[in-house]
Amino acid sequence: MSIDQQLGTDGITLTEAAATKVKDLVSQQEEEGLVLRISVAPGGCSGLRYQLSLDERELEGDVVKEWFGVPVVTDRMSAPYLSGATIDFVDTIEAQGFTIDNPNAQGSCACGDSFH
Repeated sequence: MSIDQQLGTDGITLTEAAATKVKDLVSQQEEEGLVLRISVAPGGCSGLRYQLSLDERELEGDVVKEWFGVPVVTDRMSAPYLSGATIDFVDTIEAQGFTIDNPNAQGSCACGDSFH
């Protein structure tokens, strides 16, 4: 593990399981140069909603870090809301999908779809 991977508190941390899933999703796409983009947008019953997507765009002010060979991009407006957040991928009998553990979230809705 590199120093950048140990010190994720200044940005987003992507776990190895999540990175593996992103690589799998990217390999299924025809576009080249896709990265994982995570942002925060108004929505949901708690006020803010996470958005994860595969993206080829480069926006002015993007914050980029690489985890296990996967570039993770955040726009400059979302970055403060996501500082210290950890993105993981779970695949169990109870649940499957990406999870976000965000120390900045003061609370979330009952369904876990949004936060404030």
